[in-house]
Amino acid sequence: MSHTSSIPPGAIPPPGSGGGNSDLGAVPDSYFTESRKGEVNELRTLLRNFATERDQNRKRDIIKKVIAYMTLGIDVSRLFAEMMLAIETRDLVVKKMVYLFLCNYATSHPELAQMCTNTLVKDCGNDDPMVRGLALRALCSLRLPQMVEYISEPLRRSLTDGHAYVRKTGVMGILKMYHLDSDAFERCNFVDILYEMLRDPDASVVSNCILVLNEIMADSGGMAINRAIMMHLLNRIHEFSEFGVIVLIELIHRYIPANDDEAYSIMTLLDPVLKTSNSGAVMAVIQAFLALAIQIQDTASAGDMKRHVITRIKAPFVTLVSAGSSELVHVLLKNMHAIVDLCPGIFNDEYRQFYVKHNHDPTHVQYLKVKILPKLANPNNAPDIVSELAELVQDSDSQLSRLAVRSMTRIACHNVGGSGCEQSVALRLVEMLDSTVDHVCSEAATGLASVIRSHPNLKEIIAPPLPRCLRYIQESAGRASHPNLKEIIAPPLPRCLRYIQESAGRASIIYLLGECGDVVDEAPYVLEKLIDGYDEERNLNSNVRASLLTSTIKLFFQRPPEVQHMLGRLLAKITDDVSSQDLHDRGLYYYRLLQAGAASNYQTCQQAVLAAASAQPALFSEEDDADLREELMKEFNTLAILYGKPSVNFVHSKYRMVHVLMPPEHPLPPGADSAPIVPPPIAAAPAPAPTAIAAAPPPTPTAEMGNSVMDLLGFNPPDPIPTPLPPSPSFALKSVVTMSGEEYQASWDRVPDADATVSAIPMKSMPVSTEAVERQLSSFHIFTMASGELPTEFKFFLYAASTSEELFMVQSNVNKADTADPLLIVTIKTTNGSNKSKELLVDELKKALS
Repeated sequence: MSHTSSIPPGAIPPPGSGGGNSDLGAVPDSYFTESRKGEVNELRTLLRNFATERDQNRKRDIIKKVIAYMTLGIDVSRLFAEMMLAIETRDLVVKKMVYLFLCNYATSHPELAQMCTNTLVKDCGNDDPMVRGLALRALCSLRLPQMVEYISEPLRRSLTDGHAYVRKTGVMGILKMYHLDSDAFERCNFVDILYEMLRDPDASVVSNCILVLNEIMADSGGMAINRAIMMHLLNRIHEFSEFGVIVLIELIHRYIPANDDEAYSIMTLLDPVLKTSNSGAVMAVIQAFLALAIQIQDTASAGDMKRHVITRIKAPFVTLVSAGSSELVHVLLKNMHAIVDLCPGIFNDEYRQFYVKHNHDPTHVQYLKVKILPKLANPNNAPDIVSELAELVQDSDSQLSRLAVRSMTRIACHNVGGSGCEQSVALRLVEMLDSTVDHVCSEAATGLASVIRSHPNLKEIIAPPLPRCLRYIQESAGRASHPNLKEIIAPPLPRCLRYIQESAGRASIIYLLGECGDVVDEAPYVLEKLIDGYDEERNLNSNVRASLLTSTIKLFFQRPPEVQHMLGRLLAKITDDVSSQDLHDRGLYYYRLLQAGAASNYQTCQQAVLAAASAQPALFSEEDDADLREELMKEFNTLAILYGKPSVNFVHSKYRMVHVLMPPEHPLPPGADSAPIVPPPIAAAPAPAPTAIAAAPPPTPTAEMGNSVMDLLGFNPPDPIPTPLPPSPSFALKSVVTMSGEEYQASWDRVPDADATVSAIPMKSMPVSTEAVERQLSSFHIFTMASGELPTEFKFFLYAASTSEELFMVQSNVNKADTADPLLIVTIKTTNGSNKSKELLVDELKKALS
């Protein structure tokens, strides 16, 4: 490290004063430079004078230099004692760097870590909550078994700290303690404390609790959930950050709704999350929607439900794909690949969004888009997609070119392009046989083989060029199948063998010659040249030789006089060939079959050999991955989708989380009104004080939301057959009700959140103020305890009483963003009323606001 002459030896140069390119100007010097001999000793001298240094920036520079050396891998543990003295400062930046130094050397120098224990424990009681949190994090990060006795008490105190940062740091410290000493963790009974903290007023603390509980209880399927817990958490979803929302939504795919209405209600509650720009939140909602669709009791409509879900998520999904970074787009496309297979046809009208953008998309994204395009093909868009893929065939990227040919083949084989599509694709593939690009010829030959297997009527198209192809194909592509496209495929086949040299490509052309032997006159003579050069030709690997044997056998039954002698020579060479046991056994099988057939029944032998050729498979065995796709959909939005294999194949059982649906008593029997409430390990969250305007809870998804909620999501399930109801008693509200704020608060707290009813009430227009709504409600004897206007919504705390002495408490809000169709979302609790009374109160609210 060099110094200018104006800087004393051993001093830290001020930012921008030297040690680098003078053109950097005001840019500070990099701390990550190679150390000079004796520099650590100079730092020791500076640290010893740290307490007397008055320049705060200079103090930071000294500590930064130590951290830089540590990051470069230089052992600065000799400065441990001096760094301990530097911790006595009010500068949070310095404290944070010193804590980093202590944690880094704790594992490798445990004897030194003991020196800092008392200091960290002392800082855990500091007046500054940031210092308390940083000290607790550092103390828990020492990861030494002997530190457990020092960690327990500060952790326990932090969980009841008045500052949210300290509490959420303490929650994560519990997880570190669990991994450090699980026995001590059990003795401290932290699991029950974490469940209690699910009602913490700060949402970031709650999200940390969910994370920690999921990891601690991974062996049993994650955090235990029931209806009361889910209702409580969903009631506060608007308070969570984007990260917290994802953590909460990930619980839903393990939750069994009490009934179908509750599932629809949860979907409606999560629907606004699809409008966010956070791809993680959107993917979590999709995963939750798909899980809820499976949980719906009416299995007959489960498939339709999935289609409704995929239709709903299509727009936000396509938006994320078109606007995200390349890494994000790759992950989204991988998940979309699975979704398209789940519900084919839904994304077909968005096919242009998946065209390759050469100046924007990296190669891995281009490959995925080309694989997805054939799955979006239908009679309306297939010509456009085939034309786009044909342009990519000549791309300089050989892998992209190969994928484009395979995608065109897939469209033809699966009959998704409408009338004439397979002929059009076959003609394009035939033209590619004459291409000067080796891999294009090979892939075209392989594609034509697949087309012939699916459409035997195309032989007349495919057959003519086959003989010449074997002369030129240079790649190892494969042979495929398709009758009645023979007229298109046959003409170029003889010449193809001249220039296709890839073993897979030659095998495909040879296979096609066998399939199109009745159309290609010179087919036997083309194959005879290969038989004669069986021992010398380098390109006749096992695949090519197997195709040669199969095609020669087929030609023998089509044109026996021309093929008999060459077939005998081929069988002799194959049975003497020990390089491939499979090929040797197959040759013996054909020889014995022909020998037995000649002696007994020639027609039976012919039928046995040609039976496979007459079959037209709807799906090739290599594409039949339904079981794998079903397994992958169970792990949607995980690495299993990216890797294309279940997590059991790449995650050790020790770290694998068991998927367990909860609670076991759900779903309820058909016709049940509500779910039995299991006594939860949490209590209801305290309602906001009625005298002050606080964040009102969002709608709690319950079974009572009914068809109005389902219509909001657009699922439109069939209405249940109405049954006659007994006449209900007259319902009227008292014109005078007296209630204090304390009484309102106490009454609200006595009723569990799970017993609340949530409804969405349409309004004629967005209110201009809270007073206008209060006047409308008071005319119907519904009174306001408190109200207020926030930047994003109006909030109301209402109450009413019926003439039959039923007391109602209502918390409601109106989202200002819904200007077109404003809704008043109400959460109703009653002390001694029934569900029917709540419905009648909702009717009164609708009358008041209509």
